[in-house]
Amino acid sequence: MSADTVVRPRRKSLRPVWEEKPTLLGQFGKGTILTAVVAIVLVPLWVVVVTSLSSEKTINDAGGYVFLPREFDPRAYVVIFSGGQVTDAILVSTIVTLAGTALSLVVTVLAAYGLSRPGTLGHRSILFYFLLTFLIYPGMIPSYLVVTGLGLKDNLLSLILPTAISAFNLVVLRAFFMSIPGELYDSARIDGAGELRILTRIVLPLSKAVTAVVGLFYAVGYWNAFFNAILYIDRNDLQPIQRVLQQFILAGQSPSTSGAAVAIPGLGSSVPPSLAIKMAVVVVTIVPALIIYPFIQRHFTKGVIIGAVKG
Repeated sequence: MSADTVVRPRRKSLRPVWEEKPTLLGQFGKGTILTAVVAIVLVPLWVVVVTSLSSEKTINDAGGYVFLPREFDPRAYVVIFSGGQVTDAILVSTIVTLAGTALSLVVTVLAAYGLSRPGTLGHRSILFYFLLTFLIYPGMIPSYLVVTGLGLKDNLLSLILPTAISAFNLVVLRAFFMSIPGELYDSARIDGAGELRILTRIVLPLSKAVTAVVGLFYAVGYWNAFFNAILYIDRNDLQPIQRVLQQFILAGQSPSTSGAAVAIPGLGSSVPPSLAIKMAVVVVTIVPALIIYPFIQRHFTKGVIIGAVKG
């Protein structure tokens, strides 16, 4: 090596560690962990679906839950959709979810928009009232006394009104509305637009992502709610699907269905296994969320990040 040759030290990469290309061992570890997580999620779902479609002989041979399908038997689904308690519960949950989500979105959007505008009458007091619910909750007994005092016992409104607005969703929407440039509001007012027109023509079109995410939160909450039904609903025909599922799975009750003996060509006529019916009810409670989520998923990350970080 000549005297003029200068050995330069290797310059370290200025990129953060998490931006570096993972090693072969790191890639293998990530793949293994992701595969394990997916298996933990999918295997129970697979077992539930297969068990709901299995015959009594297959369930007995497996000693309960079935992992490998053998004999296909759809009687459980025919039974739960042929009338009776489960069919009524699905209808009740659908009505509560649709009506509750619509009402909650309207109330939350209006409240968030009003609280996002500076100078609103009672702005600070009302906002403090909503934020106070993060720390102080009235409790079960006061809530029960209020709902029953309003005459909502055995009424579907008792499943909607007590949870009509969420302070968390309100704060997320308000933060997003505050992040919209004020020049848009000013230009709309110069053109003669009122607050309602500004909300419907400017604010809502710009907030589709965060509104879709908040709507998903509300819809999943209404569909999965069962505790309010325990408190306020005594009539069997007004029980939501999650309450019926709770009775079937936890309390060990048998489902009340009409026409339990089902005749299917090639399978004869008999009563489907009780476990298959229970698993079929579980599948029915899961399917709506699985159907809706793919349409909301593209907005989910964007809506949550924008609503939570901006403002």
